[in-house]
Amino acid sequence: MSRFLFVVPPLTGHVNPTASVGGELLARGHDVAWVGHPGTLAPLLPDDARIFPAIDDVVEADIRAKRERWLALRGMAVLKFFWEEFLIPLGHAMVPGVSDAVALFGPDVVVADQQALAGPLVARNAGLPWVTSASTSAELVNPLRTMPKVDAWVRDLLHDFAGGDIRFSDRLVLVYSSAALVGEEFGDEVAFVGPALAHRVERVEFPWERLTGQRRVLVSLGTLNGPAGERFLSQALEAVAGLDLQVVMVAEPRPAPPNVLMLPSVPQLALMPHLDAVVTHGGHNTVCEALAHGLPLVVAPIRDDQPTVAAQVVAAGAGVRLTYSRARAADIRSALESVLDEPEYTAAAELVRESFLAAGGAAAAADRLEKVVAG
Repeated sequence: MSRFLFVVPPLTGHVNPTASVGGELLARGHDVAWVGHPGTLAPLLPDDARIFPAIDDVVEADIRAKRERWLALRGMAVLKFFWEEFLIPLGHAMVPGVSDAVALFGPDVVVADQQALAGPLVARNAGLPWVTSASTSAELVNPLRTMPKVDAWVRDLLHDFAGGDIRFSDRLVLVYSSAALVGEEFGDEVAFVGPALAHRVERVEFPWERLTGQRRVLVSLGTLNGPAGERFLSQALEAVAGLDLQVVMVAEPRPAPPNVLMLPSVPQLALMPHLDAVVTHGGHNTVCEALAHGLPLVVAPIRDDQPTVAAQVVAAGAGVRLTYSRARAADIRSALESVLDEPEYTAAAELVRESFLAAGGAAAAADRLEKVVAG
């Protein structure tokens, strides 16, 4: 049996795929550990998961504060802040903890999230093979390729940090999507394994008895907060008022129509089989979890990888895209009625679902990781 160390940032959407793949490896008898922020990791991993600290609560609180400032930015300031204030400092902060974890755990392979730059840096310095866990497929297509100066600036930052571009392993990149959805071809090191959903732990309570027999829609903006989020949610509430469906909205309590069940958090994966459609800002995990259940989407992307993910959904015919900053209640209602009432959206989502099933999920990812150890 082999030893696998997952290196992850303190972001739920980045931990979740590793929880699934790690769970599959554990089920096969391998030794598995995670290194990151224990407070973020513990609720998302099995009770007996082995966790090494690389981020303490103070650093995690600073990251959350920076994320809130990042959400208020626009244009190129978003990218500049993301790299200079978040990604590179996070990499530096995690290096000591990741180094300690490697020394104590002795992994055969390091599996590093694409935003946990300390993982490949430490693995390379220790002479260990490392693999990328690509929690979003957007960066694979290099959205900066049309902006060569910006792309060169990012590569310079990576060179200063690690002596080169370490975002993606040349040995193996696990992508939790399918080639059919991403729509581009890559080298043999890129493995489209589909969403990794098995072995996931969700500890959020849910009032299942309050679900009605109506069609059901999830409205979720992920971890988004701030005035922009409030505006969209208000418009969404107006959009669904009076419609013959039940809406589960992930938000803090506020006045809502009687057909809206408002909750601060939900067990999203467990809820998916009970839904008919999803309204989202385009987070990669939410989109792929919905499509893995054949659910059509209304996607209103804001920043980061979300426009790329939304474009994938539209190109697949599995949803409708809205302009987040300008979407009004009438726009949201129209888009929602389209994906619910026009069967071609569900049919397209089912095709994506089939491509995900064929990709193999956590089991396929574990297969590929075992091959890395085997050489």
